[in-house]
Amino acid sequence: MTTPALDTDFVRNMFPAFARPALDGQRFFENAGGSYTCKPVIDRLFRYYHERKVQPYGAYAASQAAGAEMDEARTRLAAMMGVQGDELSFGPSSSANTYVLAQAFGEMLSPGDAVVVTNQDHEANSGPWRRLEARGIIVREWQIDPTSGHLDADALWRLIDDKVRLVCFPHCSNVVGEINPVAQICDGLRRAGIWSCVDGVSYAPHGLPDVGALGADIYLFSAYKTYGPHQGLMVVRRNLGGQLPNQAHYFNADVLYKRFTPAGPDHAQIAACAGMADYFDALHTHHFKQSAGLGDAARMAQVHDLMRAHETRVLQPLLDYVKGRNDLRLIGPEQAAGRAPTVALEHARPGLELAQALAAKGIMAGGGSFYADRALQGLGIEPAHGVLRLSFVHYTTPDDLDALILALDQVL
Repeated sequence: MTTPALDTDFVRNMFPAFARPALDGQRFFENAGGSYTCKPVIDRLFRYYHERKVQPYGAYAASQAAGAEMDEARTRLAAMMGVQGDELSFGPSSSANTYVLAQAFGEMLSPGDAVVVTNQDHEANSGPWRRLEARGIIVREWQIDPTSGHLDADALWRLIDDKVRLVCFPHCSNVVGEINPVAQICDGLRRAGIWSCVDGVSYAPHGLPDVGALGADIYLFSAYKTYGPHQGLMVVRRNLGGQLPNQAHYFNADVLYKRFTPAGPDHAQIAACAGMADYFDALHTHHFKQSAGLGDAARMAQVHDLMRAHETRVLQPLLDYVKGRNDLRLIGPEQAAGRAPTVALEHARPGLELAQALAAKGIMAGGGSFYADRALQGLGIEPAHGVLRLSFVHYTTPDDLDALILALDQVL
């Protein structure tokens, strides 16, 4: 099926932020730090706090409605990602979810076992695993190319031996932006009997992936960067989840989606995550004539391609502009098709200073290290100096990009 053009008017009408007077005239380019929230999520959160803010799964109607909406969020989003409903769990953030998983692996692994991490990652999918060294676990670093930030698969296999039990790497980095070949890497690891943990925080906002097809044993991302509330979503496939030691209350040990949630879940925000599924379904219904007979993952795949096609088209002129300047260093690939629209730029001026200058011209962008200090150091960039990061998603328009490029010209 040919992917249609994204209807950005329809999309932006689904995000109340674009109609707010306080944001009028502002161009939003810090989506990698957190996207705008779509209306279905806001509506569900509003309803939950007004009608269902009670202990869920109880005997009375409001309680049953509260629990059913939480279950709906988990079931629908899991189906869109090609996994079983109980393989998806919610936590306060992806950083917290990763920390809990690292504790579980720390209990399961033995001294002398090894895990591999990268220096391309955000600290959330690197730091918790590195702490396992205190338990006698060997930590090996899969390092990026110091010029491009690229992760070379051949370099990974030079780190692999019979001690390695787990490899943790990003779907794409929050500063490099290159989309890593997750399915290929996970397939190789699975054949070698090694678990995989994929940080999808910087990828999922550009279209939920089919985790089942990717083959990752663990896949993590953040709802608040994917048009939803502040929750971390974590897929742990059943084969692994049943082997890892329970990290929750002992009486929750037999429920897969509860095993890695030590604290009580945020009922309202989990329920509101069903609004993310509402939004993706609305995108599909509006853009594709044929929905009957298509499964959830198949519809999500079409929405994924719809979003990515638009982002790729909008992104390339920015990359071409940056390549035409000799005062900017572009981190990551020069072609939009191979990367997410998360563009980190090194300049003689500190990243935060550039972001402040752009803010005066109505451009909301980020400057700093973005918890990716190891990646910047691997690229020869001092984290304190940082980079200017320009990040967007599918609701960004070509007009937004024109305004950004004009402002960059003036600031630089």
